[in-house]
Parts: sequence; C-alpha cells; structure tokens
Amino acid sequence: MAIPVIDFSKLDGDESEATLAELAAGFEEWGFFQLVNTGIPDDLLERVKKVCSDIYKLREDGFKESNPAVKALARLVDQEGEGLAMKKIEDMDWEDVFTLQDDLPWPSNPPSFKETMMEYRRELKKLAEKLLGVMEELLGLEEGHIRKAFTNDGDFEPFYGTKVSHYPPCPRPELVDGLRAHTDAGGLILLFQDDRFGGLQMIPNRGGDGRWIDVQPVENAIVVNTGDQIEVLSNGRFKSAWHRILATRDGNRRSIASFYNPARMANIAPAIPAAAADYPSFKFGDYMEVYVKQKFQAKEPRFAALANK
Repeated sequence: MAIPVIDFSKLDGDESEATLAELAAGFEEWGFFQLVNTGIPDDLLERVKKVCSDIYKLREDGFKESNPAVKALARLVDQEGEGLAMKKIEDMDWEDVFTLQDDLPWPSNPPSFKETMMEYRRELKKLAEKLLGVMEELLGLEEGHIRKAFTNDGDFEPFYGTKVSHYPPCPRPELVDGLRAHTDAGGLILLFQDDRFGGLQMIPNRGGDGRWIDVQPVENAIVVNTGDQIEVLSNGRFKSAWHRILATRDGNRRSIASFYNPARMANIAPAIPAAAADYPSFKFGDYMEVYVKQKFQAKEPRFAALANK
C-alpha cells in the first residue's frame, strides 16, 4: 500500500477533472499525498539538497556532542552493559532541526544557503496557495476563503515557516524515534523529503485499518499533508493524519517541511456544515498553547479543551 503520487501539472490540462478527483481522495481519504511536476524547477530542488547537506556537515559535531537524545541513548546503552532493563526513550527525538522564517536570523554558512532557501520558499509558497484554492473548490467555498480565515480577513499575515531537519544514523533505532507520532497543528504542510532514505510513515484517514504506511521516497516530489486547522475549517472532511519518522541505522535522512499556517490571532471556525457536531471556534494562538503541551497525544482532547473555553 503506497500513498498517492499525483501529477500536479495535469490540473490545468485535459485531465483536470480526474486530477481534481485524485486530489480530493488525497485530502479526504489519505491526509497525505505526493505531488510531482509541481512547477518548481528541478535545478532549484537539486540546489536545496546540496545546501541542506552542506549545512548539516557544519552542524553534525554539535548534534553528536550535545543533542539530548544522543546523550540519553548513550546512557541507556551503558545501562544495558551493566545488565539493567532497557526502556525506549519516550520524550525525545533523534533529530537535528532548525527553523527558517523571513523575519528571523538565517545561517550565514554555507554562503549560498540563504539565497537558495529563500528562492525555494517563494516557490513553495506559490504552490501552497494554489493548493488552498484546490481545497476551496473541493469544499465548495468561495475563492480566497481559507486565506481570509488564516489572516482574519486581511488583518494579519499567515505564518509561513520552514523546518530543516536531518535524522542521522542511529545505532539503536529500536530505542528512540526519529520523530514521535503526531498530527500537525496548523494548516497546509509541504515536505521535500529525502529521495534516498525512507522513514516517514503515516496512518491513512480511511481504509488503512490503523496501520502505519511508508511514505515512499519519490525523487523531487513534494509531500502534502493537512493540519488540525484544515480539519476544523472543513468540519472534519479533511482530517489531519497521524505521522512519524523512524530512526534508522543507515543513511542521514533529510526532511524540509514548510508550514502555511494561520496567524496566531486568526479566528478559526468550521466553514461548512456537517451531519455530526461541529468543531469548536477559537483563536489559533489559543490552540497552539494547548498543542505545545499535547502534541504527541490524541488530538480530540485538544479540540475539546478549546470548546470548553
């Protein structure tokens, strides 16, 4: 079982109706899918791979020397040598990570990193906004509705950040996760994942019997998933899907996730009716206060906490 791979270029051609149906299934039945032929130049994607690989080389010693998960795993292995019981690390991730935002300082090395990643973020933002339009069409919403919701009708800018992660080889992957299982808090997530090393898994919203499915590496594809705020806006039609990253013994997995989220002051509410009870309405910033404490727990109590405010 493999998640859908959709040729996004066909949305504007003779196969637009069939492509729209594939996207609908991706959003509704899966919660994850991959796009190829997105319009982002391959040479740009190749440059992104290079600068992110180069920057990790500058960060690698720091990961090995100071990452809490590395230290915790070393302590566990020492305990094993002393004959003590082993228990999986539950509160840390085997991940090197930093975040990019336009209004925050950027790494100055390698020299081409900032220029390349700014160009990439511009291209990806265009793709994200096209996908918002696709969702609006599928949900029967007026054009621009989701952006208006994310910006409080233009009062604020949507949040747009990029998380650059690497998951280095782990000597004991059975004892720690690359990234623990969770749903994403925000709106639309666009991931440029490693096309050599796997590890990303997700649970389909329908038909998967709750089993973890590999998100197979596809060269220069963009992986799309939706967060909790789209679940609320769609009144449960486009649910956020659970996903995780496994630690592995081999390879250094690259993962570049960009998040197109509401502004913290944006009011989020269901935009379409549903047969079941509606999701609550709330400010996104209030949701994030709950989410940071419960990210790796069930999402339903997060919604319930906002409903009771």
